[in-house]
Amino acid sequence: MSEKSPALIAKENIWVNNPVMVQILGICSALAVTNTLSNTLIMTLGVVFVTGFTNLTVSLMKNLIPRRVRMIIQTLLIAFYVIIVDILLRAFLPEVSRSLGPYVGLIITNCIIMGRAEAFAQSNGALISFWDGITSGVGYMLVLMTVAAVRELMGFGTLMGITIMPQGYMAWTIMLTPPSAFFILGIIIWMAKSFMMKGEKAK
Repeated sequence: MSEKSPALIAKENIWVNNPVMVQILGICSALAVTNTLSNTLIMTLGVVFVTGFTNLTVSLMKNLIPRRVRMIIQTLLIAFYVIIVDILLRAFLPEVSRSLGPYVGLIITNCIIMGRAEAFAQSNGALISFWDGITSGVGYMLVLMTVAAVRELMGFGTLMGITIMPQGYMAWTIMLTPPSAFFILGIIIWMAKSFMMKGEKAK
C-alpha cells in the first residue's frame, strides 16, 4: 500500500515525475493533436478520464484478476473507457470528434495509462489509485497544452480560436507541421530538467 499523501502524489505526477517531461511517455500525442488548444484540451481530458477510471477499476478488481492475464484485462478496461470517451464526443461534440479522427482510439496505446495501472493501481487502494490516475493525466495535459499554446499562437496567431496576434502577423507555417511539436517539447523538457537540477543543487 502507498504511504504517500494525495498532495505528494499530485506533486510527483504533475512535476517531479511528470509522465512526459521526466518519464518521456505518451509523446506521440504531441505530434497528433497539439496544433490547436481546443483539440488538445479535449484529447487530454479524455486521457485524464481514462487514466483515472482505469486505475480505479484495476484497483477494485486487483484481487480478482489472475496475474498471468492482468495486462490483457487492463488493456480491455482501457479500451472500454476509451470507447465511452469516443461515444460521448460523437454525441455531444461531433465536430471535435471528426477533427480528432482516429486519435481518440489511439488513447488505448498511451503507455501512461497502462503504466499507472500496473505500477500503482495494482498494489494500492481504489481512491488513492483514482487520484494517482487523475493527477498523472493532469501532468500529461499541462505539458501538451503548453505545446499546443505555442504552436497555435505562432502558427495561427490565435488561442482557442481567438485572434491574439496583431493584424499583419506573419504566421510561422512550420509550427503547423508535426516536427515542430518535438522541438517545442524538447525545449520544455530541457527547461524543466534545468529548473529541477537547480532546485536540487540549492537543497
